[in-house]
Amino acid sequence: MGAGATTISQSVSKRLAFEQFRPGIGKIRQTGYALGLEARLDKDQILALWLETVEMGRGPNGWMTGFFHASEELHQRPPNELSQEEFLRLVAVLVAPATFDLRREDAALAERLERIERLVAGNCAPKDHSDVWLEGCQSASVPSAP
Repeated sequence: MGAGATTISQSVSKRLAFEQFRPGIGKIRQTGYALGLEARLDKDQILALWLETVEMGRGPNGWMTGFFHASEELHQRPPNELSQEEFLRLVAVLVAPATFDLRREDAALAERLERIERLVAGNCAPKDHSDVWLEGCQSASVPSAP
């Protein structure tokens, strides 16, 4: 729930196989490429590719790509050495990396982090499969995300 309609394999495919992705026939080609990845790689390998290629937003030295790279650039430590809050801030930007600012205080990012913390604690659930903004986890005093 709350993951959206694109699979991790499709997401990796989009980044590896297309310079410029266009919906329509591009989605069919993307799905074919994803099936090819799944036929040749196991789930851990596909997840590793996704983590290596995922967009993470703007960092101190420009646009960041890769979860590990963002952790190193922002915190000078690998993800497994981050506090839970530091780790979840990185997770929070994955839905829309250009929307949030990992370099400084960001009210929208703080609210998203709170929603993810409530989700992880088991105190809420996404409204449905498409609830990537975790509106099912918002506090009563906060308006909906974009």
